[in-house]
Amino acid sequence: MKLGAKVMIDTILEIVQKMEETQIEAIEKASELLASRLQQGGIIHVFGAGHSRAFGMEMCGRAGGLVPLKLVALEDITLAEGTVGINLTELERSPETAHRLMELHDVQDEDGFIIVSNSGRNGSAVELATICRERGIPIVAVTSLNHSQHTDSRHPSGKKLYELADIVIDNCCPYGDVLLQMPNTQERTGSASSVVGALIAQALTTEIIRLTFESGETPPVYISANLDGGDEHNRKIIERYAHRNITY
Repeated sequence: MKLGAKVMIDTILEIVQKMEETQIEAIEKASELLASRLQQGGIIHVFGAGHSRAFGMEMCGRAGGLVPLKLVALEDITLAEGTVGINLTELERSPETAHRLMELHDVQDEDGFIIVSNSGRNGSAVELATICRERGIPIVAVTSLNHSQHTDSRHPSGKKLYELADIVIDNCCPYGDVLLQMPNTQERTGSASSVVGALIAQALTTEIIRLTFESGETPPVYISANLDGGDEHNRKIIERYAHRNITY
């Protein structure tokens, strides 16, 4: 039976190797695009719904991360509007959600957007990409092409995320996102996209930082808030972006 911890680790490492071999050029190009937006005074917004939200948490407001990044999440709507019992799945599938998030986060034309959706089919992600495209805001999509190309769009346009992005990073995860077949059932286990996504997020972060140093600038980077002096260091850097409501 091909199931268990060792099999999971070996299988995910195969996907990571495939992602590195096939997507490093896309990651480097995406980093160049996003670094240029930061150098022009913009910030980078990172959106992911459901478990894709973890990608944004990996990039935004954490030790070693760039300061001028902003996590965009479905939960922002519930907090801003004081809504009780709202269904996050319905928000994820609704195109209207994208308009509410754009307004809440005051997205500017000089900014960049990373939109993360393993399926790339839901209304909020597709509409967000549509709005950005109309405004000339560059979009980096992180998605599973295998999954997205084998499902129908839930957006009225019939489009999927990868069809609207300026640069697509394929996480190389399988259709359905799970890796290991369980015995005596059709179900599988061992989700892949969050693991691979975390690595892509850190690859983007470190490449943008490298490019920033290469341009002659020192990138604003968080240190751990659990180091002595960490809060003071981070507060001073965040003050530079007070006009963009950056928090950590």
